[in-house]
Amino acid sequence: MHLAIDTSTDTAGIAIADELNILAEHLWSCGQNHSVELMPRMTQLLENARVKFEDIKGIVVAIGPGSFNGLRVGVSTAKGIAFSLDVPIVGIGTLEMSAYPHSYTKLPICPVINAGRSEVAAALFQQIDGIWQKTKAEYITTIAKLCRETETRTIFCGELTQSAIDELTQELGEKAVIPPPSARLRRCGFLAELGYIKLKTGTCDNAAALQPIYLKKPPITQHKNMAPLTADEM
Repeated sequence: MHLAIDTSTDTAGIAIADELNILAEHLWSCGQNHSVELMPRMTQLLENARVKFEDIKGIVVAIGPGSFNGLRVGVSTAKGIAFSLDVPIVGIGTLEMSAYPHSYTKLPICPVINAGRSEVAAALFQQIDGIWQKTKAEYITTIAKLCRETETRTIFCGELTQSAIDELTQELGEKAVIPPPSARLRRCGFLAELGYIKLKTGTCDNAAALQPIYLKKPPITQHKNMAPLTADEM
């Protein structure tokens, strides 16, 4: 039994799975209320699934990129639970969990998340010879640059605005494959599945060292009493 947590953006998700079987899943729009809403909704989900906290044998958490504060809440909560239950923890990139539902197509997959100021966070994934892999690491770019870089038919998914969809389809034509809105939802069930693969093989993270993926510095000035950002948080 393992618990998956995603607080990467204004849309949050949690899921409980027994190996590859999703027992319960909850997706909601939380805005910036991650710290207030996460634990109560998690408690309710566990009750609905008739699962106790002590039944959880592994934790999977989305580690970004995404909202600075949202990721802090999700990762710190996941680490706290892992420490308290003495169970393994796995961090999965948020863009990877967005891309994974489309892996069966075997096409290049480019998930995006809004990064502000007309920029997006993007990466590339593809299933090649039966092996799911990241072919380009997470980076900050723009939709216009993505259009210039795309040479083959590619699936674009994640948090796509209508203006981004219009630009992709106008510039790339049939090269841009845009799944319908329901297929672009970032579901925590896929995070749980990706995490289980690592939990099963023992490819886990060090709970103390696990950090979110931040591609940009936080949008606010840091308080003088706060610990400085590490290299992993920039």
